[in-house]
Amino acid sequence: MQDAATSLADAPSAPRRRSVQTRTIIATSAGNALEMFDFTVFSYFAALIGKTFFPVDSGVGPLLLAMATFGVGFVMRPLGGILIGNYADRAGRRAALTLTIQLMIAGTAIIALTPSYARIGVVAPVLVVIGRLLQGLSAGGEVGASTTLLMESGPLSGRGFMVSWQVISQGVAALLGALCGALLSAVLSADALESWGWRIPFLLGLLLGPVGFYIRRHLDETHTSARGSAVREVFTHYLGRVVLGTLLSVGCTSTLYIFVFYMPAYAVRTLHLPMATSLLAGCASGLSMIVAALVSGRWIIDRLPRRKPMIAVTWLVSLACVYPAFRLLIAAPSVELMVAIVIVVMAFATAGSSAFLLLIMEAFPQHVRATALATIYSVGVTVFGGFAQFNVTWLLHRTGDPMSPAWYVLACGAVSMLALWRFRERPADTRDDDGR
Repeated sequence: MQDAATSLADAPSAPRRRSVQTRTIIATSAGNALEMFDFTVFSYFAALIGKTFFPVDSGVGPLLLAMATFGVGFVMRPLGGILIGNYADRAGRRAALTLTIQLMIAGTAIIALTPSYARIGVVAPVLVVIGRLLQGLSAGGEVGASTTLLMESGPLSGRGFMVSWQVISQGVAALLGALCGALLSAVLSADALESWGWRIPFLLGLLLGPVGFYIRRHLDETHTSARGSAVREVFTHYLGRVVLGTLLSVGCTSTLYIFVFYMPAYAVRTLHLPMATSLLAGCASGLSMIVAALVSGRWIIDRLPRRKPMIAVTWLVSLACVYPAFRLLIAAPSVELMVAIVIVVMAFATAGSSAFLLLIMEAFPQHVRATALATIYSVGVTVFGGFAQFNVTWLLHRTGDPMSPAWYVLACGAVSMLALWRFRERPADTRDDDGR
């Protein structure tokens, strides 16, 4: 009788819970998509941005400087992860997410509206770097706050589905960014694209900002805490988990940034494929991420008792594809082959991403969870993802070895597999919200 009464009492709240979850998914996905969209289009138009703001004589110089500017944004990610993650654990997830989207809008506006070097001189690259720093600061805190909010907004049995929207939103951003690049490259002349066309995606991205800001301000809060510094507690009591978690993140982040963000530039400069068609690889990777994350989050992760086996299997399969994939591309470069390879590699790499995020978050108590995840993710992305394109571009220039991207991904993947073996997973029956 008591159970029946409890069920009847809870029944009216079920529609509201679904409404709250839907609103949370929309709010976090919109913000995540905006941030990843801006990073994606900067990556795709790096060569043109380099010519606009970094007029260096050497042929590879502008691209390297643009890639370095892309990477500079990642230098701010650890700082953003620590500061905004701590803010999310102290003031709440909603307040942190409202702050991150404001910072991202400001950084994107600076990049979109800054005149070229030819018009205002050295002020132009300085402003672009400032814009990237603001974007990096925002992105560093975004992942920790948004992913913990997604996790805490759903029941224990539905965490995989909720967290999968973090990955899905990244796939949507990659897809839309690549579509914009492909469309603009096909419609505009080379001169128009270089002089003003590359700015269009950034201006379009700004349109999503106010919508995301409004929705986030009206989210239901999942956590508030008046405890001491979450940063101090994380680095005092959980430093070992943070180090292992950071090493665990380098494999997936290197795969993401090489196959999603670097592949179009690699296809053009190394494989000599046309720019408009090579951007189809970005579209393919984004679509593959969306489908793989949705399928794994909706039907697989929440039905498995453990996280680590799924992560290990999916990552090992994706890594096993890397070497033969680049060998095939170098031997017979074609857009069709490149698209097929990107779809397969990213599908397996992404299928385990939601389980990876859950594995990390469930290893920490709720009152430090956002700080821990933001620190782990931002440091791993900064060191091995943000500068991946710069590192590989430099390796290709110095060695002339077209297999350089493959060696980079495989080395990072080996580090992550060792870290996964050492990382301790919490049993399913202890994955409660207080993290004891």
